[in-house]
Amino acid sequence: MTSTASSPDTRQGQAAEEQQPSWQRRLRRFGYVARPRGSDDVRARLVPAYTEPSPRLWVTLGVPKATAELLVKWMGWIGPLLITLVAGVTRFWNLGSPKAVIFDETYYAKDAWALIHRGFEVNWPEKVNDTVLAQGSGVKIPTDAAYVVHPPVGKYVIGIGEWMFGFDPFGWRFMTAVLGTLSVLMLCRIGRRLFRSTFLGCLAGALLAVDGLHFVMSRTALLDQVLMFFVLAAFGCFLIDRDKARERLAASLPTDPDSTDGVVRPDAYVAETVRLGWRPWRWAAGLCLGLAFGTKWNGLYIMVFFCLMTVLWDVGGRRVAGAVRPYRAVLKRDVFPAFVSTVPVALGTYVLSWLGWILSPTDGSGGYYRNWAATAGKGGDWTWLPDWLRSLWHYEHAVYEFHVGLSSPHTYQSNPWSWIVDGRPVSYFYESPLPGKEGCPSDTAEKCAREVLALGTPMLWWAAGFALLYVLWRWAFRRDWRAGAIVCGIAAGYLPWFMYQERTIFFFYAVVFVPFLCLAVAMMIGAIIGPAGSSERRRVVGAASVGVLVLLILWNFIWFWPIYTGQAIPIDSWRARMLLDTWV
Repeated sequence: MTSTASSPDTRQGQAAEEQQPSWQRRLRRFGYVARPRGSDDVRARLVPAYTEPSPRLWVTLGVPKATAELLVKWMGWIGPLLITLVAGVTRFWNLGSPKAVIFDETYYAKDAWALIHRGFEVNWPEKVNDTVLAQGSGVKIPTDAAYVVHPPVGKYVIGIGEWMFGFDPFGWRFMTAVLGTLSVLMLCRIGRRLFRSTFLGCLAGALLAVDGLHFVMSRTALLDQVLMFFVLAAFGCFLIDRDKARERLAASLPTDPDSTDGVVRPDAYVAETVRLGWRPWRWAAGLCLGLAFGTKWNGLYIMVFFCLMTVLWDVGGRRVAGAVRPYRAVLKRDVFPAFVSTVPVALGTYVLSWLGWILSPTDGSGGYYRNWAATAGKGGDWTWLPDWLRSLWHYEHAVYEFHVGLSSPHTYQSNPWSWIVDGRPVSYFYESPLPGKEGCPSDTAEKCAREVLALGTPMLWWAAGFALLYVLWRWAFRRDWRAGAIVCGIAAGYLPWFMYQERTIFFFYAVVFVPFLCLAVAMMIGAIIGPAGSSERRRVVGAASVGVLVLLILWNFIWFWPIYTGQAIPIDSWRARMLLDTWV
């Protein structure tokens, strides 16, 4: 009988692809690439280097070597700051126009003013908007508490602008313009870190700067722009934490003794047992998630997606470092610290955001439901809890019932299936000035149209539809973590709305995941240009193609500029911009 131990391994000598399971071989026709088993340069995989422009570029441009080195060193900040400057100028230009209370500003601008003066929202008279526009900061603030259905963080943010500049359109739009501008800077830096490319990072930020939905939301006092900012900030914090954790992993691994250049080799014991220590960027992410949740409740879904994402990043890091059982290692070493540094911090931040309401009087003159525990909520099994906590819980339960039951029809409501193709934008403001009035040219044959339309730049969004398919393919078949991170950001802001398709929901909710759509388009553009080492002809053709695409997106933004900013244009020009019947 032949001994099993002495039997030859018939797999030796087979090609690597022949050793793969049959399902992997079948998926190869769709571009599937198996996860790499190892690498001689583990440090390079854990902490990839940033790409730099080819020296030929500087020679072609006639830039001296010393100047080129200085530009390479500082371009990671110069490029993003220049793009941010353009974004800021366009967003702050004539910010107080239209001088009106547009769309849901009728709620949030007044709630913000009440919060910074009373500590809680109040009931305003029905036709007070004209009084607000006429009297501004001199308007009398009511004292009767109002029932509102969104947490206070976003309204406090809007209120900062009102506190600084007054109770007028410029004041209540100021902070959303600031956050919209800063989000462009953040996306440039996030994209640079994600792709290890200053060019692609700046491209993602530039695309965000010329997106119509992001632009309009930056010039309107609504909560969703505030939510977008904190979500993007949380993603950036998690991304920095990922890099820092991998740097610690790389530093803990042993150096190959046979290597002369300090090559780090994988080590299963180190990869599975090393502790990654203090991770302050996760705490910062938890704070940002709490502020997002404290702006609108859908921040809770985003917290779940992002927390799962950061844990999976730890799994990937330990696997690259050599862990044989990376999931078990992460479960033992990383999951509990990840939970403590995010979820309790986020929930604590949320509760603190209600401090104005908590400290308001309990004699019936404070915030809505503030005295519930001392009146209608007496008795029961939970009386050992503080009254403010029981009253807050009752308030939150009432808000939850409102949200899940909201189905009142609205002219501009839309189904999330239509969002990616710009199916049903929202008109925030519309007037029909006569010739010679309110900016309408006097020689206009008919009346003019003056509109603020929350519409994503169509060429950008339609390109993003293809980019979304590309990053899904890249994540599923090429196991590209960058594509997975982008998909996570889009899914966190998008997928939860499919559970509420019967609710009254609007397209502008999509602004939360617009930065991730821009990252997807930037990643697709990088693939079209071609990877490092591609032929010069491939690079030239690819660059020309994406140049045409980017110029079309920019032209599209300029074309729709009048209906993003509420400028008066002849009615025929307005009709020419209504490309789809559903936009009217």
